[in-house]
Amino acid sequence: MKNIFSLLFLAGLGSFASAQVLTNQPVNPTITNSNVLLDGSTNFSTDVGAQPYVGKGVIIPSVDLVNFEFDLALADGATFPTMFDGMLVYNNATGTTLTAGNRSSTATPVVPGYYYFYNPNGYGNQTVQPGVWRPLGGDPRVNIANTETVTNTLINGTQVYAKKGTFTVSGSSTAPTAYAPAAITVPASATAGIYRVTVFKAGTGSVFANGVYSYDITNGNLITGSPSMSVVYPAGTYDYIVEYTK
Repeated sequence: MKNIFSLLFLAGLGSFASAQVLTNQPVNPTITNSNVLLDGSTNFSTDVGAQPYVGKGVIIPSVDLVNFEFDLALADGATFPTMFDGMLVYNNATGTTLTAGNRSSTATPVVPGYYYFYNPNGYGNQTVQPGVWRPLGGDPRVNIANTETVTNTLINGTQVYAKKGTFTVSGSSTAPTAYAPAAITVPASATAGIYRVTVFKAGTGSVFANGVYSYDITNGNLITGSPSMSVVYPAGTYDYIVEYTK
């Protein structure tokens, strides 16, 4: 089901776009230039004494964002100039969005829930490629795990990702002797970069550093310390999180 939420208003409302639509009354073309296009507040569930099970809701179209592709037939800059910016759907799939063809520009892990399409730069360019699917609402917390995690941070519109791991040091060298489950590497690209490396020790309440002396994004090798000085950490195992763009 492609683009049904956005196209619903175009196909269903047509010439009534400047009028206000009430869900329990006919279209009222005399209410023009109203900020409200669709008004669902006047249904019978607001009546005094209504039973708890009486009421109405809105069912958002359900789509599979893992395989979703935009239909650009009406996105010609005049009939439909928004390029789907703000489009809302209920995603029913688990996986990663595709980027080839008429799809978003960023491969985004998705789970069942509400998502909206963020594409403010697509208006003048008549393209969906700058756009990205973002979750709507939900828990703002991000659980950073050993696999790539999408954070709630953007840098100049670029998504920041994160991975968690541990490393072990001998106490006599600034270089770790082992990484678990493996050294954290960053996917190679022209825009890949390290945003932040945080070193801590679970169970101690201590943050050792919000950076390291050096970090190789190709193989994940790090040197403990601060940006200006390498430091030999006491022997032991430390937790660390690498945040990066790609």
